[in-house]
Amino acid sequence: MSERWQDLTSVELSKAIHADSVAVLPLAAIEQHGAHLPLSTDLDIAEGLLASAVAALPEDFPLLVLPPMSVGASHEHAGFPGTLSLPPGVAIAVIEAYGDSLSRAGVRRLVLLNSHGGNKAVADIAALKLRERWGMLVVKANYFRFAAPAQALPVDELRHGLHGGALETAMMLHLAPHKVRREHLDHPPSRGEAMARQGLTLGPEGEAAFAWLAEDLHPGGVVGDARLANAELGERLVSHYGATLATVISETRAMDIDDFEARFQK
Repeated sequence: MSERWQDLTSVELSKAIHADSVAVLPLAAIEQHGAHLPLSTDLDIAEGLLASAVAALPEDFPLLVLPPMSVGASHEHAGFPGTLSLPPGVAIAVIEAYGDSLSRAGVRRLVLLNSHGGNKAVADIAALKLRERWGMLVVKANYFRFAAPAQALPVDELRHGLHGGALETAMMLHLAPHKVRREHLDHPPSRGEAMARQGLTLGPEGEAAFAWLAEDLHPGGVVGDARLANAELGERLVSHYGATLATVISETRAMDIDDFEARFQK
């Protein structure tokens, strides 16, 4: 069954860890999301997706849910009040420290559930270090890289609504509607959309992306059409991404950690 790491005693934890146990570490952020979404948006979404995934797993699944890394690497949003950010090296070290503690406790499978784009690079580096140091299987599950539900949102919105757009706003309207300032829902013009209209390959994301600060995309630090969001869409998104995450967690449990070469030789 799913257990919150911090709710167990040390003795209970040692009994709860099995050879196929999977630990999940939510990687989030406390950062600006414009005038309509709270600083906790990435954390709220990570916790909501994880709760949805847990509900989709069998009751006897050996899952250990770690306390979230609430503050992440958010340097691209540092120019706005309220953003808390760890330097990249510190963020990498924190993820590694979680992994070190897990390995000492006997956990060899870790899923990094990431809800913030700025954490992707640090998660990549930390995961590789943990694999090298402990032989751990570390899976990097960036929910925003999961395929979206069919026809949930326009293709252009999925491409350009990078921060505070319809996707995040819809999930927040489902998960924490009291935190959404509906009077500020808007569709600010974005540099990414303008570059796409010019037919450029270069853009904020994609096959040839440039490094950006949030204000490079729009002076208000958000892009995307939040007006497209509603709670019903948010519920569909959370259910869809939660189901995908449950599949990732299940496949992490089933994957053979020690027999890579034998499997590739078949």
